[in-house]
Formats: sequence, C-alpha cells, structure tokens
Amino acid sequence: MLDTLITSKTRIKLLVKFFLNASTRSYLRDLEVEFGESTNGIRIELNRFEEAGMLISHFERNKKIFSANTGHPLFNDIHHLLMKYTGIDEVVQSVLTGLGGLEKAWLIGSFAKGKESDSIELLLAGSSINIEYLVNLVEKAQRIINRSISYTLLKPHELEGLEQKFPERFLLFSYP
Repeated sequence: MLDTLITSKTRIKLLVKFFLNASTRSYLRDLEVEFGESTNGIRIELNRFEEAGMLISHFERNKKIFSANTGHPLFNDIHHLLMKYTGIDEVVQSVLTGLGGLEKAWLIGSFAKGKESDSIELLLAGSSINIEYLVNLVEKAQRIINRSISYTLLKPHELEGLEQKFPERFLLFSYP
C-alpha cells in the first residue's frame, strides 16, 4: 500500500525507522549497514526530511544523529499511517482490546527500533491476563497481518526501571 504512494524504498525505510517509534535515533553509516544501500541515497533522503522539518539532528562527536521531529504537524498522522502499514494497529486492536487484567503493553524488538521484521514482539504487563484468550487472539491477529507475534507476560512489579533503562527499545501503546 505505502509503496504505491511513496516510490522510494529508502524513503519508506526511513519513515518506518524514525516515525514508528519516536525515540529511535540513528546516523548515516548505521543506516547504510541496516538498509544495505549506498550512503549517498540515504543522505539525500535524510536531507529532504530534515529540510522539511520532519527530522531533527545534532552532532555527537563526529556523527550527525537523526531523530523524528515529534513537534512536526504531520508526526502523529505519519505514525498512525505506519502503524497501519506494518500491521501493528491490527495487533493492538485484535490482541490487546478486551484482554482482562492488562495494565500496559509495549512493542519491543525490531519494530520498536524501526526495523522491518517478519515478527512482532510484545511485552504485556498485567495481574490477571487470560492466557487462553490471549493465545486465540494472537493466532487470529497473525493470520490477519501475515506476521508472527510473540509476547512476554510480566507482572506489573517486574517492570520497575525496565522502561527507563531501555527507552529506545520500547514503544508504549496507549492502553488502556
């Protein structure tokens, strides 16, 4: 769907990288390795996004670090579009809605870092989650989005400090 609207594969990869999870930060050489593309093509797209105000940058030593401009008027719209494009919105709706006892839910792993993946990883926290119901919902969601879904269940007290320690690895869903 998105690739018919945006013909540049590099541009789509950058959108997913930076706008799926706003805490994602990266620099040119890292993106070159991750995308397997030339630095020139990536640099051109990064500059376009920065000129449009969609990305912001700063220097750390000799590296220019890029991140999404969450204050950009289109940030939320692009984020929601990418959630649909990756199928994450279906996971949220199918798996998390109606799950009794769920207190918080995070996307973790590759997608939380803005990387393409065939698997979606969730971290779910709650005191009385119905496991049998969760398994059924995950199976349904997997068929809908054609990706595998894995999850880790934690009790709320097991989360202390985890989110602060690794903020770039977690994408908190607005739940409940």
